[in-house]
Amino acid sequence: MKKFFSTIQNIWKIDELRNRILFTLGLLFIYRVGSFIVLPGVVPSVLKQSVSNGGGNDLLGLINTFTGGAFNQGAIFALGIMPYITASIIIQLLGFAVPYFKKLQSKEGESGRKRLTQITRLLTIAITLVQGGAYLTYIDQQGAVDPYVGSGLFYFAGLIILSAGTIFAMWLGEKITDRGIGNGVSLLITVGIIASLPLAFTAEFTRRANEGGFFVFAIELAALFAVVMVTVLIVQGIRKIPVQYVQRMVGRGSSEINAAAATDSIPIKVIAAGVMPIIFAQALMFLPSTLPQGLGGDGGVLQGSEWLNSITDPTSFWYNFIQFLLVVIFTYVYTALIVDPQQYSEYLKSRNGFIPGVKPGKPTADFIDTVTTRITLPGSVALGLIAILPGIASSLLGIDFSFALFFGGTSLLIMVAVVLD
Repeated sequence: MKKFFSTIQNIWKIDELRNRILFTLGLLFIYRVGSFIVLPGVVPSVLKQSVSNGGGNDLLGLINTFTGGAFNQGAIFALGIMPYITASIIIQLLGFAVPYFKKLQSKEGESGRKRLTQITRLLTIAITLVQGGAYLTYIDQQGAVDPYVGSGLFYFAGLIILSAGTIFAMWLGEKITDRGIGNGVSLLITVGIIASLPLAFTAEFTRRANEGGFFVFAIELAALFAVVMVTVLIVQGIRKIPVQYVQRMVGRGSSEINAAAATDSIPIKVIAAGVMPIIFAQALMFLPSTLPQGLGGDGGVLQGSEWLNSITDPTSFWYNFIQFLLVVIFTYVYTALIVDPQQYSEYLKSRNGFIPGVKPGKPTADFIDTVTTRITLPGSVALGLIAILPGIASSLLGIDFSFALFFGGTSLLIMVAVVLD
């Protein structure tokens, strides 16, 4: 502990690093303030009351967690940075499938990256307009719009302000990345998630205290600590493929190969796809909840469908079962997109490198592909279990859902990844 405080003191003595830390904290503070500024025409008390009556064990509760509570408060940052992340994911996937975007990513250099940034920003605005319209409709359906405000004016002003809020949040993230510490977008998401932790912690503690279950609460904290440690191990886990590089030595006017080749390794991560499979899976799980609203009114027969209700409840068996399968599938798909065995093979060949016992060229690519496939299986299963841990903790262990969200899922993975970075 003494060494930890000594390290903090040394960091604070470095002017550039201190300025970066203060700059980052300042922008994060601005982002949190925006999460409490309510949209014009919205009645926050009515919105909060309707949300509390609807319960927190739903997908909208997950969105509210990612935005740091801004979603349920009708704030100008209600959509947060999520439209920008959606746009970035779409552009990244297009880079694998569309030659034009692939060329911009790999061959155009700095000019290509600037062009992709511009396209991502434009796509962010388009996504924000669509999501913003749906969000304003949701607020209107909850009866949280001031009756003295005209419907047309509410939607027009709301769309402009929500779009401006998302663009401003995107700008904050970019500035933190350039002049602060860490990845700005990831920090904004992490701050939003952590902002709901004290309230969730207090609610769970109060509930256990009223039930006389202090020992149970202590077990929950120990379990949370264990889950975090296991998640860190999984995120950091790698499989090293040994590599040797042939060294050439010049002696007596002739070139001869040195028998003692330089050794290295190719690190293949157990979860090379990171948090993306869970994000994709949750994006698909959001779709069923939008069907009743898309049909208008109360959604007809779908609104009362027991099966539809079960797959939109994060604590139900079918929701977690489907999400687990989607995470496993997306882990394999996304790993296949980002891990290119042929590229590794060509790189080793260009550097006079080889894997001991494996021939260069196609055999090397096949070997790397086999290793990646084998370690992806346990990695995908582990990622799937992490994704459904909140549902298990809430439904089977009786933990409050707002607190159970920190036992796994995107919340835990993002926090662990950002802290490790």
